[in-house]
This record gives sequence, C-alpha cells and structure tokens, in this order.
Amino acid sequence: MDVGTGTETGTGAEVPRLEGVPLLGSLLDLKADSLGTYLEARRRHGDVVRIDAGPPGLRLQLYCVFSAEGAQRVLASESANFRKDNPFYQEIRDSFGNGLLTSQDEDYLRQRRLVQPLFTRKRVDGYAGAVAAETGATLAAWAQARDGIVDVSSEMMHLALRAVSRILFGADVDATVDVVHRCFPVITEYVLARGYSPLNVPRSWPTPGNRRAAAAMDELYGVCDRIIAERRRSAAAGQEGEEDLLTLLAGARSSDDGAFDAAELRDQVLIFLLAGHETTATSLAFALHLLARHPEEQARAREEVRRVLGDRTPEAADLDRLPYLTRVLKEAMRLYPAAPVMGRQSVAASEIDGHAIPAGSTVILAPWVTHRHPRYWSDPERFDPDRFTPEAEAGRPRYAWFPFGGGPRACIGQHFSMLESVIALAMILRAYAFDAVDTEVPLSAGITLETKGPMRCRVRRVEG
Repeated sequence: MDVGTGTETGTGAEVPRLEGVPLLGSLLDLKADSLGTYLEARRRHGDVVRIDAGPPGLRLQLYCVFSAEGAQRVLASESANFRKDNPFYQEIRDSFGNGLLTSQDEDYLRQRRLVQPLFTRKRVDGYAGAVAAETGATLAAWAQARDGIVDVSSEMMHLALRAVSRILFGADVDATVDVVHRCFPVITEYVLARGYSPLNVPRSWPTPGNRRAAAAMDELYGVCDRIIAERRRSAAAGQEGEEDLLTLLAGARSSDDGAFDAAELRDQVLIFLLAGHETTATSLAFALHLLARHPEEQARAREEVRRVLGDRTPEAADLDRLPYLTRVLKEAMRLYPAAPVMGRQSVAASEIDGHAIPAGSTVILAPWVTHRHPRYWSDPERFDPDRFTPEAEAGRPRYAWFPFGGGPRACIGQHFSMLESVIALAMILRAYAFDAVDTEVPLSAGITLETKGPMRCRVRRVEG
C-alpha cells in the first residue's frame, strides 16, 4: 500500500498527477530541485496537484495545494483536519523536542497558554535594545572585512543567532552561540535526511550518521540543561538575576496549566533557537541581497531611515515610522520565504479547490509557489516593495502571503521577527551601502530556505 493514502477519498474531482518516471515517480526531481518541481507542478496542472515520490510499496503521495484559498482552508478554516503528524515533523520532535513548533492537541494548547504572555507586543518591544546592540557589534566587525566583501547569508545568521541567544540566555549568550553554531547544522542535516527518506534505520543503531547526530544533540542538550539548572538553583536561593526569556519561561505558570518542568523548558528553548534565528536571518539576508541588486530601492530605504532616525539608535516605536523599510522586508519574505514548504496530514477526507483529498494524505503547502502565483502577483519574480502598501494588501486574499503560517498555529514570534528585522536593517543601511557580488544564489528547501553557496556583497561606509 502506498504511504500517505487513506480509505476515504472524499468528494470532488480526482487530483491531477505530475508525471514522473515509472519506478521512482518524481523522487529524483524533488531531491534535485524541490522548489522548482513544485513550481512546475502548478504551472502544468493548476492549484491542486499530486506528486508521487519513491518506489512502489514505499511511495509517498504528496497532495500539493498552491492557492491562497486552499492554504486558508488547511491552516485556518479546517485546521483541525490537517495535523503535524507527518514523518518530517516527527523527526524534528525527536531532535529538537516537543515545543510550540511541533506539539499538538492539549500539549500545544497548554504550552501556548503558558508562553503567550511572554510574547505580547509590549514584552517583545523590550528586546529592541538587545537587537540594536548585536547589530552594532556586527557593523563594527565589517570595518575589517577583506576587500570590503561580506557574505550576508552567514553574517545575518550569526547576527540573528547572537540576538536570539542574548534574549533567551542573557549573560550566558557566549556559552550557547558556539555550541548552537556547531551543532545545529549537523542535527538539521540529520532531520532532513530522515524526514524525506521512505525507510530509516532506528536511531539507536550505531551508524555513523546516528552517532554524529547523537553527539551533537548531547552537546546541545547539555548546555541548555546546565543553564536551566543554574537558573533554577538561583531562583530557589532567592537570587535575582536579569529578566531574560529563559527566566520568564521558567517562571511561567498558572493554576490550570502548572509550569514547565526542566525537560519542557529545554524543548521550548531549542524550538525558539531553531525558529527564532534561521527564519529572521533568511529574511534579513535576502532583503540585503535584493537591495544590493536594486540600487534605487536601496537609496529610497536609506533615505527613509535617515529621515526618521537621524543618528539615534532605533527603538520599537520606529517600526510604524519606517513603512517603506517594512515593505522591503515583506517583499523579501514573499520572494524568499524562510519556510518555503509546509506539510500537514489530513485526518478525514476533504475537498480543496474542487478536488478530493483522501483521509490520511500528506498535504503540502508551498509559500514559495503561492507567493509567485500569477493570480495574486503581477510579474511575480520582480522585486517591488510597493506590493505591500495598505491598499495593495487589502486587494489580495489573506493567504496570498503567509511566511509566518496562519490560523490558530500562526508563528507566535512574528512580531519579534519583524522587530528584529526592521531594527537591524535600518542600522545596516544607515551605516553601509551594498553592491551585489553574487547576483544568482542557488537555493534548496531544508527545514528553512537554505543557500547552497555564498551571498556576497561589497559594502561601503555611508558618510554623513
């Protein structure tokens, strides 16, 4: 029996299938270029397409939904029918813990209730100073850049990791950044390999891949557990420290939901590290890459920053005062969404855009494709921040743009991501002008959007 099919077929037309090779379907195409394969599927067959991948008996059937209306049904109006039960999410759970990104049902609701008060707009706005400080340190280091060239992909990854680690761990930031930087790529590669494989050996088997990943997880878990234990000892002794996010998480409690135990705290920390730095880093890096290739838009954004900020350090209130810079970031997230593909598993049979989705199906949403859909975006490959004026946004379906997901499981950290991105981009543009060195950057879809090479820019100090 093929993986991902159900006994209930539902009503509606049969879903058209992307043609593949007899033995492996579209497996090789997905491995070589999954983003291009999804684009081609929509171009050939429309908004709901089935893609088969793998050999008979282990074949995965992917029901791909590319319309804004279909995304809304999966993420919002029928979200209870589309769960995070697929093998890919299970691999993330097994590696990064059962935090807000991966938990479900009562676990998720309890976690969300405990965490939500820590992500109010007022609370998140208090992190602006930490973001500005880490951005300032990055800018100072660029003065020593060889030939004035920086790889904005790696630089923004480092900046975002420093910022989220500082907000999570406060004074312990240096103890965590090196470990995360070293261990996350190993674990992420392991998750991807297992998540997309039709057959995996048990994690307990002493294969080289299992041993390498286990060592990275042990080191990552160890540093988190040590810091959590130290905080709990300090709290038990009545010692007051700085109020970083870990301290707030450790103190989160209610009469109905209790509090997080040590293992649950580690799960939340790992998920915040995973979701809180790679996504923001991707948005910032591609915003800089696009501005480096479009000097007129770069100049317009810099002029707004100078006019609004002058020489002062940006703060949270400046988000509403920098509308063009915000539009630049939104357009970067349209063209290069940090989560280019999202997966769900259908519980019951349903109908989407007139097509029957069987029970138990693997359902794929692809912001990468929907964000380029010609029904919602004219000349979709063109960089145009003015697509995100209030008037333009009001004229599109809600889910024509969904880099933060949507519905009841929309990203809890989206305001933090925008705060960090606007503040960092404002400071960077005020200090430096950018020219693209690498105009074309090969990409792949991992847990987040990944570059397969450098994204270099030549930077020049801006005078005045």
